[in-house]
Amino acid sequence: MYKPLGVLLGVLGGLAGDAVFAQVWKRVAGRGEAPRATARRATWGQVLASAAIQGAIFGLVKAAIDRGGAAAFHRLTGTWPDD
Repeated sequence: MYKPLGVLLGVLGGLAGDAVFAQVWKRVAGRGEAPRATARRATWGQVLASAAIQGAIFGLVKAAIDRGGAAAFHRLTGTWPDD
């Protein structure tokens, strides 16, 4: 019963993580978009810093949304999703 909700929350978590990263990157780097790994003019430091920040933010936001969804499911049904 939780699986469809979990999939939806995973997608929403990914979208939210991308949006948060975009805002953080604008403030940190002063640019609109993070450099792609294949961008010719980007330095190794820029590419690796961007990837590290993106991974940390994405993981944090996704975990927060997944955990919140599991807690809400538990409150509504009395059952924890993985039990």
